Amino acid sequence: MMLETLNPTHYNITSLVPDTMPVATVPILILMCFLFLIWNHEETSSIPGPGYCMGIGPLISHGRFLWMGVGNACNYYNKTYGEFVRVWISGEETFIISKSSSVFHVMKHWHYVSRFGSKLGLQRIGMYENGIIFNNNPAHWKEIRPFFTKALSGPGLVRMIAICVESTIYHLDKLEEVTTEAGNINVLNLMRRIMLDTSNKLFLGIPLDESAIVLKIQNYFDAWQALLLKPDIFFKISWLCKKYEEAAKDLKGAMETLIEQKRQMLSTVEKLDEHMDFASQLIFAQNRGDLTADNVNQCVLEMMIAAPDTLSVILIAEHPTVEEEMMREIEAVMGDRDIQSDDMPNLKIVENFIYESMRYQPVVDLIMRKALQDDVIDGYPVKKGTNIILNIGRMHKLEFFPKPNEFSLENFEKNVPSRYFQPFGFGPRGCVGKFIAMVMMKAILVTLLRRCRVRTMKGRGLNNIQKNNDLSMHPIETQPLLEMIFTPRRNTNKNQGD
Repeated sequence: MMLETLNPTHYNITSLVPDTMPVATVPILILMCFLFLIWNHEETSSIPGPGYCMGIGPLISHGRFLWMGVGNACNYYNKTYGEFVRVWISGEETFIISKSSSVFHVMKHWHYVSRFGSKLGLQRIGMYENGIIFNNNPAHWKEIRPFFTKALSGPGLVRMIAICVESTIYHLDKLEEVTTEAGNINVLNLMRRIMLDTSNKLFLGIPLDESAIVLKIQNYFDAWQALLLKPDIFFKISWLCKKYEEAAKDLKGAMETLIEQKRQMLSTVEKLDEHMDFASQLIFAQNRGDLTADNVNQCVLEMMIAAPDTLSVILIAEHPTVEEEMMREIEAVMGDRDIQSDDMPNLKIVENFIYESMRYQPVVDLIMRKALQDDVIDGYPVKKGTNIILNIGRMHKLEFFPKPNEFSLENFEKNVPSRYFQPFGFGPRGCVGKFIAMVMMKAILVTLLRRCRVRTMKGRGLNNIQKNNDLSMHPIETQPLLEMIFTPRRNTNKNQGD
């Protein structure tokens, strides 16, 4: 019909428009409309998602990520368009995936080991082609990873149990330092103190000011969250990013001071074998010329900010019957003594509680990757350079589990195939610290439960706490102020104290 209409043998095209419009304008308008249709047709992918619409779609989708946060935006797009969605971040094609088969495909292949994020943002926080968490240089990441693998496995796993028990008891005896004026416990502050203390004892070994470093860590996470996906124009306005840059420099400066103290200590000790921890290995690698000072500082920083799941304590408070089940198991397995390495495989209820906590209320909802070569995922073409966001938080509530939208230990009564449950990821870029993280969570959780009962403040249960989904990484995520009430257990033995 359009060809018939435009056939000059049938109609005078100038009669179709007002006399005031120049004749030359008509072909231009027709050509523009034709190009617009072709453009939209070419940009309309077989992959579901918002339309390109002459570049307006990418602006809207990136704006949604900045406005809603990464986690909420991903959930919005998956809910709206399906479990495999195409959007744009910083003008780059990005796939949001919450389908288990597709997630499994991405995790297991080497051509998805690279991360993505704002180059300028990652530079500001020291992670651009540096460290291990968001290092998007695969070759350099491979050189760094063995240092973490060695530190987070083997003898370190056994040592971590005793260190966690000791640190948890120590901090429970000093609850006044994390108690608010209302007499409630700031749980996030408490967990970060325990985390920092255990990490320092195992990986750095230098006395530090916990209160000051914990505050710097919190500010660093705020900066990380704020700068991860910001467009380049944001960094041209100095007053907008100044406070975040200062927060990152503050923590990095503190770490540099501690590492320098470590260097001086290593230069004076008589027996190096007794001090060959994670930081020492990095320092000697720098001395050999294998690493730069920035590499060393960032690696130590990232090791110190990594931590166990902070929300497990809240879920205990919300489910007292589950707490009773765990206590019965703890008493049956351990009696009156503290947890030991041989107890770990026998604490199945505790383990299922930790798994269900990570599934139901995860610390990390998202994993961000970049395709390093062309590929096909579940029938969808993926071009080299495409950004990938694995929405594992949503995936864990879509498939396999009998009660996906409830917190229930029944979800782990049977063995769960790894395809459906990936709290730490797997494959070549799976979380290097997943084994020691489970050891830490079990040791800290068991030690805390044997000494305290945990209750939420009245009116401040889990459903009343807004979770922040804006960050996508394996370290602890910035959370709102979580205040709870800890009361001593009366049946603790004389060696445990209150």
